[in-house]
Amino acid sequence: MEKFKSFLTEQKGEKYKILVISSKPKESEMFHTAERFAEEGKAAGHKVYIVQVESAYIRYEDDAYYVHNSDDKKGFEISASDTVAFVRGSVRLKKSWLDILSQLEKVGVCMVNSRNTVELTSDKYRTYLKLQDFGLTQPKTVLIPNKDGVKEALEALDSDFPIIMKTLEGSKGVGVLFVESERSLTSLVQLLFNQDENTDLLIQEFKKTEYDVRVIVLGGKVIGAMQRDVVKGDFRSNVSQGAEVKGFDLTELEIEQSLLAAKAVDGAWAAVDFIPSENRETEPPYILEVNHSPGTAGVEKATKLNIIKSVIDHYADPKNRYSVPTQCGYYETLDIKPFGQLIAKFDTGNSIHNVLHAEDVKVSGKKISFKLNDKRISTRLHGTYTSITGGGEDERYIIKLDINFGGTDYQDIEFGLDDRSRMGTDVLLDRDMMTRFNVVVNPNRKYVVTTKFVINKDTN
Repeated sequence: MEKFKSFLTEQKGEKYKILVISSKPKESEMFHTAERFAEEGKAAGHKVYIVQVESAYIRYEDDAYYVHNSDDKKGFEISASDTVAFVRGSVRLKKSWLDILSQLEKVGVCMVNSRNTVELTSDKYRTYLKLQDFGLTQPKTVLIPNKDGVKEALEALDSDFPIIMKTLEGSKGVGVLFVESERSLTSLVQLLFNQDENTDLLIQEFKKTEYDVRVIVLGGKVIGAMQRDVVKGDFRSNVSQGAEVKGFDLTELEIEQSLLAAKAVDGAWAAVDFIPSENRETEPPYILEVNHSPGTAGVEKATKLNIIKSVIDHYADPKNRYSVPTQCGYYETLDIKPFGQLIAKFDTGNSIHNVLHAEDVKVSGKKISFKLNDKRISTRLHGTYTSITGGGEDERYIIKLDINFGGTDYQDIEFGLDDRSRMGTDVLLDRDMMTRFNVVVNPNRKYVVTTKFVINKDTN
């Protein structure tokens, strides 16, 4: 555990606001991690608010956002710059509760984890498909689409009995069944579909093991791992089902595969469960699941590490806090004063400066004038920079202009001036501007956020 401890003790940063997004506590054991966040957050000097999703709401007033529980009229002020929301597992149970996450994402709050990650990891088959995309080894898994689909599903699975049957949603080992024959499987499927015709089921090949491993991943690093022994008389190894736990030393291959699994679901803080292979040094493990809201009682007991404190300390560094981005196209429109609407190319390969098309550039001392679309402006010159292009180096003048994108104003944005007459667009945006817009670029689409329109001025 020493390599994990060195990572846990290196985090330093500023005070911030913590939201714990959870349901009302019904059993203290189920509410353990939410309480631990409140305890450790307050001990570190952060402001903490436990959001009870059954009746929570978000209010905007006097240029500020507030989150309220039903019995709290004052509320808790939040913002994109200083708030992190830690999402617990119960939130996945209702769409209206998940909508709280969408509202927080719209505010720009750092989400741990995002609604997309929560919904992805809450669907076991969707997770299976996503991990497949990343080339990870998993037990073969097949959906059962309806009560009459058992035979076809078994043919697709092509595995000997016993097998595992699971509901698509479920946690702590609930909704996981050990099935020993086709007859038993058919009876169980018919029973479940008769009780709820909208039930979602899958079957999975059974990998016999005496234990599995849970790996805790935070910010692209492994911060702890535990072995969970299979419960005596059972086939499951969940701590909530009574599994014995202890610390576990991972191989480099297991670390790599665990990090890749967390990355596949975009899990900023996640638990990856796997069954080790026979040759752990050279053969990848069987990834079973990725959990978006891991409980911490078992892993803290097993590793003797303060996992919650580590997570809280990690997000004290502003560099580790990210808002959930909006998808945009590689072309979008901007309103650039005083030129009006212009088409901009979003270039993720540009890390130097935004660029604006300019013609007939004239410089006089600290003043610069130029033309764009037959409009000439004069403004302050803010310096120069050297751009390296395929044709060599050229010096570009820097100006500042106000812009509007997607309904939001941005003031004093720096642009380098260049002749872009053969480039297709008047504006080229750099990565820093995309970060400020909080967007990710879809290279296959144009005008996702904005609309390109042309007004026909010919009245004849």
